[in-house]
Amino acid sequence: MNLSATILLAFGMSMDAFAASMGKGATLHKPKFSEALRTGLIFGAIETLTPLIGWGLGMLASQFVLEWNHWIAFILLTFLGGRMVIEGIRNDVDADEPVQRHGFWLLVTTAIATSLDAMAVGVGLAFLQVNIIATALAIGCATLIMSTLGMMVGRFIGPLLGKRAEILGGVVLIGIGAQIMWSHFAG
Repeated sequence: MNLSATILLAFGMSMDAFAASMGKGATLHKPKFSEALRTGLIFGAIETLTPLIGWGLGMLASQFVLEWNHWIAFILLTFLGGRMVIEGIRNDVDADEPVQRHGFWLLVTTAIATSLDAMAVGVGLAFLQVNIIATALAIGCATLIMSTLGMMVGRFIGPLLGKRAEILGGVVLIGIGAQIMWSHFAG
């Protein structure tokens, strides 16, 4: 795989994380760059590891991983998105203190859910002559950039949406899960 193909793959893999982090940024009250960078680092680290895990699994049991990864991603994203929608509706009723920061484990779970496609790509890369370390690092760096950028874009969208931002973020996560299922069954 040449450099341009690696870069295209890396940024393609980061689009789900961009959308999810934009929703996360929209739900926070004026997130600072440090919070956006924290989110980007978490998403980027997870997105670096998942192709490596997929590559290792591809060496062992590619058929099982490819058969189930879309279901795992769909269930995780739908669960997290549904939780955000419910919290958005609850917060709409009672005006709580605005959220300043997302919990570490919530970000990790969201990052895992949005990076399962990178794991599937890692499975496919196990059958090609690629430098998996360089490819995984490229995917992780692209995700770090796009997730940080997504949080900052969400910062500007959040005040426009008000309390509906968390509901919209949840709908985005559910939509990503549905898109994963659609692309699996349509392709």
